[in-house]
Amino acid sequence: MNSHSTPFANLTPDLILDAIGSVDLLGDGRLLALNSYENRVYQVGIEEQQPVIAKFYRPGRWSEAQILEEHAFSLSLADAEIPVVAPLLINHKTLHEFQGYQFAVFPRRGGRIPELDQEGRLEWIGRFLGRIHALGAQQAYQHRPAIDIASFGEQPVQWLLEHDFIPPDLIPAYSSVAEQALQGVRQCYERAGRWHNCVCMVIAI
Repeated sequence: MNSHSTPFANLTPDLILDAIGSVDLLGDGRLLALNSYENRVYQVGIEEQQPVIAKFYRPGRWSEAQILEEHAFSLSLADAEIPVVAPLLINHKTLHEFQGYQFAVFPRRGGRIPELDQEGRLEWIGRFLGRIHALGAQQAYQHRPAIDIASFGEQPVQWLLEHDFIPPDLIPAYSSVAEQALQGVRQCYERAGRWHNCVCMVIAI
């Protein structure tokens, strides 16, 4: 079991290639680390095939059920012809495990910044966002956390204050600014009126 303080200490290039080999992909030895805030993501060269993207999930961060719920949503978006990069189904699975690490494999897809000054581009993006929300609202999701004020705002602020992360001389200023920010968020929720949770995730590496 990996320590949560150094969760990727054992994630060596050899382990990455062995993990890829465990799902019947033959790596050619080329590895390119990609930017990722929370997980570890690599472009992996494959013998006589296009490279793939391997995403190794931070141990202890998400449960298997949460990851699989995200994968299922990604696949449903792809089925609806919404341009999301969904994980590959390999041996009828999207989530794999190797030596204590859970990982998924994705096709490599290039991206680009949208040219927002082009006529109709914002409308095009808006339509896709609407379709994503509509698809996410078709069913209740059980495992992904809800985005609410308490869990993403009030509780983190309280945790920082209770665990001495804020220097004592900055606590009054931090508390004041944090409360102003939270109050602004509360007002946004009030203006939005009644709402219900649906899945609308940014599936990013």
